Amino acid sequence: MNKTMMDILACPIDKNHPLELFEIKEKEGIISEGVLFCSKCSRFYPIIEEIPILLPDELRDKKQEIEFLKTYKDKLPEKIITKANPWHL
Repeated sequence: MNKTMMDILACPIDKNHPLELFEIKEKEGIISEGVLFCSKCSRFYPIIEEIPILLPDELRDKKQEIEFLKTYKDKLPEKIITKANPWHL
């Protein structure tokens, strides 16, 4: 995901803008792994292989996202790991 996309991305649930960005892997302005976080509804949206997964809860892949949280639990803030919606560790 190119960092310039942050100017146009909003939470699909409550349309909150801007979203918080937590970078895990970044190179030359392209984020390959990270998280977008909505401070209004406390939802997280993973960025996996440069693609932000901004889907409503019912279309999300819980297994994939729990694995993502487990993999990066040491690189993400506590509010995402233990309190974020729609699921957390």
